[in-house]
Amino acid sequence: MDFEAVRKGSARHPKPAGLALQYGTAGFRSRAQHLDHIMFRMGALAVLRSRATASAIGVMVTASHNPEEDNGVKLIDPHGEMLHPLWEEYATQLANAEEQELQKVMTEICQKEAVDLHRDALVFTGRDTRPSSMNLSQAVMDGVSVLGGQYRDYGLVTTPQLHYMVCCHNTQEQYGKATVEGYYEKLSKAFIELIKKANSSSSGDSQRHLKIDCANGIGALKLMEMERYFPQEILIHLYNDGTSEKLNHLCGADYVKVHQKPPRGLDMKPNERCCSFDGDADRIVYYYKDADDRFHLIDGDKIATLISIFLKELLVKVEETLKVAVVQTAYANGSSTRYLEETVKVPVHCVKTGVKHLHHKAQEFDVGVYFEANGHGTVLFSKAAETKIRQLAKEEKDDERREAAKMLENMVDLVNQTVGDAIADMLVIEAILALKGLTVQQWDGIYTDLPNRLLKVQASYSSSIVADRQVIGTTDAERRVTAPAGLQESIDALVKKRQAARAFVRPSGTEDAVRVYAEADTQ
Repeated sequence: MDFEAVRKGSARHPKPAGLALQYGTAGFRSRAQHLDHIMFRMGALAVLRSRATASAIGVMVTASHNPEEDNGVKLIDPHGEMLHPLWEEYATQLANAEEQELQKVMTEICQKEAVDLHRDALVFTGRDTRPSSMNLSQAVMDGVSVLGGQYRDYGLVTTPQLHYMVCCHNTQEQYGKATVEGYYEKLSKAFIELIKKANSSSSGDSQRHLKIDCANGIGALKLMEMERYFPQEILIHLYNDGTSEKLNHLCGADYVKVHQKPPRGLDMKPNERCCSFDGDADRIVYYYKDADDRFHLIDGDKIATLISIFLKELLVKVEETLKVAVVQTAYANGSSTRYLEETVKVPVHCVKTGVKHLHHKAQEFDVGVYFEANGHGTVLFSKAAETKIRQLAKEEKDDERREAAKMLENMVDLVNQTVGDAIADMLVIEAILALKGLTVQQWDGIYTDLPNRLLKVQASYSSSIVADRQVIGTTDAERRVTAPAGLQESIDALVKKRQAARAFVRPSGTEDAVRVYAEADTQ
């Protein structure tokens, strides 16, 4: 390793004195002006990870649903999944090392991971539309170059697109072509095949119009590029396309979910189907207004339910013993859990908050559906399940079974199995609604959410507990508290007084706050 080159490169991307950041679920996030050194160092770390795995690694510059002034970065592992937890620790160590410690920290990582420094390294880079992303992305490439790695810069892409590229490249393009056009072609082909079976009369022409709030982010650019690949049946109308307003400002999936109201800049008429992406297009929520002008949100729980019903019906038709399971977090509405278990008869598993926990659990099943309530999620098919489905689609003699298998095969190709993807999830939802002839109100009416509240208690409150959020210990997928003593008993006593009630508190994984969730039979 050329430490003189590292020293010189690092001097051009100096670390502000005393700044310490943690690599969390979403990678690093901060004000953009604090991140130049982080980007340089993550470019270098990606080279080490590439050499350690003999694979291409991704580096995405984005802060997702955060305000425009923020930015962030996350690394993408060989199969398009999130960075290995051990390497998250290395990322934090490298990010916070003072200039004179850089050499030592890098050397330690190489020794622990037996990194072959003579091996070629390839890093895929991408960025969102923030004003700061271009320069920060350049800092990543500087970090890649300083350790002798090669980079392939995809420029402006959604986060899920970069995950997809990394997976395509490392599977020798078995997963698809590692280009943006390849992504559009794969998804649109599967979508067109899937909706062939939709009887045009069943859902009526008006049902195919969809209004999309793009959060003034990258989703708008990519949907404009992709529009020519869509069939005529789907008519999308883009709002908050980034031409005049700020990213995520009073719009986007997070805003709509948290405030339970439509985004600014989108004019809703009664019973029109609308959806919102977040800033980097890895989350989606749907919503509509009823005839009485009441707003209805359709969140990740209802998306997971719709997809699970559809997959279960197809699997029953192909008479395969493949098992579907749904993975949720403690934030999932109790009504959704009950409906999935008792009516759809699909097992539901609860895991700790954070996409990596959901993804990991979903990998245990033939077909694993996971969504966070915030609209981030996807479907995973095991290798064995995928092989079986493709074989039935090709060889099954019985017409009905073969058609069902073909539809399952199209679902395999339409979902982005690497990560939650707003574009892919939107196409999955649109296809299912068309095939089942469902209106947005009928979908919403599958079950009724229990009234609930989600609050966050900031660390500035004059409470001894919240002065340090780590005082709160949790167990049972964060649904119960182990510390401080007496807290769980107090919660239990309150919950006992109400019907269909539950509540939990947990330290936030992304900010200095404690989150409090409660639901019951009445608001």
